[in-house]
Amino acid sequence: MNFLDSKFIAIEGLDGSGKTHSINIIKKIFNQYQIPYIIVREPGSTPLSEKIRKIIKNDNIYENINKKTILLLIYAARMQLIENLIQPALKNNIWVIADRYVLSSYAYQGGGFKIHQSIIQQINKIVVKKLLPHLTIYLDVIPKIGLQRVLRRGNIDAIEKNNLNFFIRIRNMYLKYIKKNKNIIKINANLKKNIVHENIKNTLIKWLKKCI
Repeated sequence: MNFLDSKFIAIEGLDGSGKTHSINIIKKIFNQYQIPYIIVREPGSTPLSEKIRKIIKNDNIYENINKKTILLLIYAARMQLIENLIQPALKNNIWVIADRYVLSSYAYQGGGFKIHQSIIQQINKIVVKKLLPHLTIYLDVIPKIGLQRVLRRGNIDAIEKNNLNFFIRIRNMYLKYIKKNKNIIKINANLKKNIVHENIKNTLIKWLKKCI
């Protein structure tokens, strides 16, 4: 395959949906087709953004973090990521694979923490502007199943300690935005791992063929 222009792909889903394994599948496909790429995660991937990640995910800090403070911290980390990694990569014809992006803010901060969507949209206009993924793969998992996977994995962070209703609201928000965006593909992540991986592989290859 001959790919002329770099693309931006985001992987989205609840905690326990299998994003890490899915990114490994994408890596193998990109290596197979000799597509140059970088992998980034949100929040994180730059030195400053990784420090912000630790603040957000650590529940052992000395004060309670306001939910809007978390939103602003996430967008501060996102600004660093966009300016220092994503935009330079795309300008140099390097593809970007992102573990979470803007849709996570609408789902987690908007759905989970109940921050009004208009607030997120206003910050989005300043930070993200028009830099959106060409493709988003959303791994849809039932919240109860996702949380069970997280518990088996161990090392629960501050976000993952929220109750089941918190994650139900997140999933509902994800599903709401999927209906509005033709660039989001939903994958059933409740199935066995090998089936999910095969579906991701087939979906991505089919999409890549359209990019030639």
